[in-house]
Amino acid sequence: MFSVICKIFPQHLFLWTVMVLLVIASVFLLCGTLFQSPEVAAFKPLFKDGSLTHREITQMAILRKTAEVCRDIATARGREFTLTINNRLTPSAVQKACLASSSSALFYLAITETYLSNAAVDVLFALSEARHIDNEAFSEGRDLITRGVAAVKASVQQGSYISARNTLGTLCHTLQDFYSHSNWVELGSSSPFSALIKPDRLLDNLAGPNTPTCKSCAGSNCRDNILPEILLQKKLTSGYFSVFSSQKPAGKCSHGGSLDRTSSREPTGGINKDDVSSDHGFLHLRAAEMAINATMEVLQDIRLATGDQAFLRLVGLSQTSVLAFVIDTTGSMSDDIEEAKRVSFSIIDSRRGTPEEPSEYILVPFNDPDFGPLTRTENADIFKERINSLSASGGGDYPEMCLSGLLLALAGASPSSDIFVFTDASAKDSELKSTVRAMIERTRSTVTFMLTSPFLFRRRRDVSQSKSFTSRSMPSSDKQLYRDLAHVSGGQTIEVTKATLFQATEVITDASTSALVTVLQVLRSPMIAENISFILDPSLFNVTVYITGDSPVFTIYNPTGVSQSGSVADGPLGSILTVGNLKRVKLNSDNQTGEWKISIDSTSSYSLKVTGQSSVNFLFNFVEQLEGGDFTPKDNRPFMGRNSTLFVSVTGGDSVTLTDVLLVEASGSDVVNGTIKSLSATDFLVSIARIPEWAFVVQLKGLLNDSTRSVPSRFQRQSPTQQQGSRVTITAQASSTIEPGIPSVLNFTVATNATGSSYIIRARTDRSFSVSFPSSLDMGTGGSAQGNVTLTAPSDTQSGMDVTLTIEAEDPDSGDSNYVAVRFSVMTKVTDFSSPVCQVVRVKADCPVECSTGSWELSANLTDINGTGIAGVSLSRGNGSFSLSHVMSGDGTNVTVASYNASCCSQEVELVVVDKVGNVGTCFTSIKSPSTTASPNDSTTISSDEAVSTKGSSTVRPNLTTFTPSASYSVSFSMCVTVLGLFVFFLCG
Repeated sequence: MFSVICKIFPQHLFLWTVMVLLVIASVFLLCGTLFQSPEVAAFKPLFKDGSLTHREITQMAILRKTAEVCRDIATARGREFTLTINNRLTPSAVQKACLASSSSALFYLAITETYLSNAAVDVLFALSEARHIDNEAFSEGRDLITRGVAAVKASVQQGSYISARNTLGTLCHTLQDFYSHSNWVELGSSSPFSALIKPDRLLDNLAGPNTPTCKSCAGSNCRDNILPEILLQKKLTSGYFSVFSSQKPAGKCSHGGSLDRTSSREPTGGINKDDVSSDHGFLHLRAAEMAINATMEVLQDIRLATGDQAFLRLVGLSQTSVLAFVIDTTGSMSDDIEEAKRVSFSIIDSRRGTPEEPSEYILVPFNDPDFGPLTRTENADIFKERINSLSASGGGDYPEMCLSGLLLALAGASPSSDIFVFTDASAKDSELKSTVRAMIERTRSTVTFMLTSPFLFRRRRDVSQSKSFTSRSMPSSDKQLYRDLAHVSGGQTIEVTKATLFQATEVITDASTSALVTVLQVLRSPMIAENISFILDPSLFNVTVYITGDSPVFTIYNPTGVSQSGSVADGPLGSILTVGNLKRVKLNSDNQTGEWKISIDSTSSYSLKVTGQSSVNFLFNFVEQLEGGDFTPKDNRPFMGRNSTLFVSVTGGDSVTLTDVLLVEASGSDVVNGTIKSLSATDFLVSIARIPEWAFVVQLKGLLNDSTRSVPSRFQRQSPTQQQGSRVTITAQASSTIEPGIPSVLNFTVATNATGSSYIIRARTDRSFSVSFPSSLDMGTGGSAQGNVTLTAPSDTQSGMDVTLTIEAEDPDSGDSNYVAVRFSVMTKVTDFSSPVCQVVRVKADCPVECSTGSWELSANLTDINGTGIAGVSLSRGNGSFSLSHVMSGDGTNVTVASYNASCCSQEVELVVVDKVGNVGTCFTSIKSPSTTASPNDSTTISSDEAVSTKGSSTVRPNLTTFTPSASYSVSFSMCVTVLGLFVFFLCG
């Protein structure tokens, strides 16, 4: 939010009404969800030379805390952990040190989701004083942070990790801005202000509303503009900020900067530390360090509340593949259901306990008129139980609720998942096609349809079961709907008989592996005979070629010229499985590196897909550059016919050289080549001169600079999901949480460069929550219109459940459309913010010189007075055993008594106590150098007088060693007040 608008706007522009400004702000809002917002008043969104950004603060904190978790796990298991935890960590290095089976791409994706939601605050809430802790809004800002922390914990408990990351990024923005916008650093503080994440602590020593806090700067020098008495009395204040008015309370500090009109009013100047060039930029590095340490502090609180394994899932480190099935359960599907059970059980049983074991399982049944519920679990046995309970019945009227079930799975699964749909029927809910497409684009998940021919091909043992049904076949137009969605996602439509389905499900086994990448995918319609080439690099293994279509004839050639015809099942290059309309070529593992070629011809449309496993992959997002040079993210379709920018990150390689970043026509051969600017060894900005009118995929080509090889290797990767542009934008501003049973109103704006047109509006949720919205909006003379959606979650919705609302705007004449998808966490109002109390009442140690021959004991009373009650107790440190019992105190308080016993060689213990809403209390005891009293038997006893009770994860404990991260960082604060920049953008149309 701290970027500076470089252009001077004509004075008459500011005479527009406030309503027009709001419309413009909404247009600008569209630009954000990917990187950080335009320059306003907060840490910079993405890039700032010489200063760090919200992106870097968030990423560094996550990497450091994740490394600490992995180090603690390794230590507890007696394993060496050699990674140095400092400010130079990379996702790849942390992933390797943690021995994680997931690819670094998934880890980086989870980090990206978090920092993009952080950056989006500068766009969505540019002028919110609470979101940026401007105008001394400490209490309001703390409320946002603590409610956000509670929502993250509830989402993690429900397995809603995407919602948890979105909320985490949002709350971290406010938390981080505190250290740039307040005088906490100027007061000489050496550690984070923990009261911001602990609502049961007082926000004390705040400057009063009438207390002067600043004097005018001496020209451009603002180093000593905070009043001496404020510093002496340790009074906390923050700068005032406004882009519309210079008014502020008398004597108060301003934020400062060219966009802040209050900074021109006495006392002039500002106190922000957004970057090194800010008014207090000389303290930028200290503010940055504070912000990183504060972010680590909130991550530690979440870790203690949820546990190490759930925390690693939250940051994406323990995520491998996802096994996701959407299954038609009508009467004709008994064979298909049995095959889905067989293949899923085979995958689970063969990979349990291995690095290839799926990290998550998704199941959504559907028929007519029902679909769901969604089963999302990390427990393979629960998934087995749920899929085993499915049976085929009903459905005599044929079309089923296929797309409703698929939409539920897309919203529930992790991004970039592979989802398999089993059906033999048309979709009764085909009107959801555009919504499903939008969700595919947003999640970049791959959807493969397993279509079976009903009844005519049933196995003999099932003939009797089908007598009550009429023989039928799926119309070609209905199959095309499935083909279209599969092609958009980078999946396939596999058409087989029920008798041969078991062969086709080999593709499920192929896809349910970790680190799966797409090397190439093409769709040809109309058909042409051509030679298609692709590059295989040394990092690839388990390479598979898929060709789907009714009549493709092909020959494949390796880099040395050896060939194999598609009619040869087992040849020199690999084995070929032919079933239905699918040909699957499993390449041999030897001599794969180099340029391959497929010569292919067909009389009908076909698709070709090449996949493999590799640590090297890429992530991309469309961003928009601001006048100040930084970028803001886009979370929907880019504007067709205009220039655009891609931010590309290559994961899994030490360093790469990109030679080509291409927008390749999805069903043709046209190409738009981008201009590449290297930002680091693996990060790049790519300028696209013009977004094409046709659907496209993103393709990368370049060189892998592998430290183990003397010569760089050519490589190629492609995004499986199609993208497309639009001539309409739709933006929405929403809170990240909604309350069960209470209607929530979401405002949205539709804008286009045409005037006077009317757009069809559609709004749906993946969980069938009640929504009301206008059926259409008429664009005014300015080419924009506003509407709202009222969303209501049922009153019995579980706290922590997530729901995705998709709003679409479509031009009825051209069919051009765009969408915005907003994910909410449903949160019951939290009133308990008090942490459980852990009181050590007795420690008895009788430890001889030879520690292995002795043991020691601890007893602690755990209470949650006036709270929601204790939900769990665990050990975060110590190798002993503990047991729990429950008693009632004299005053009627429920007391959980923890009894711990350990060898004298294990001299420390830390108990973690979590209540039912995720508040954390801990107590730590060490017998290394305890405060002791002598007992008759010469054992060491710590009496209850010396025991310590604590609230919160900032533990108070005997012999306490306070954790203080020790890295030095700089931070780029960027506050999103580029509404003015958007204003110009809007006017220029």
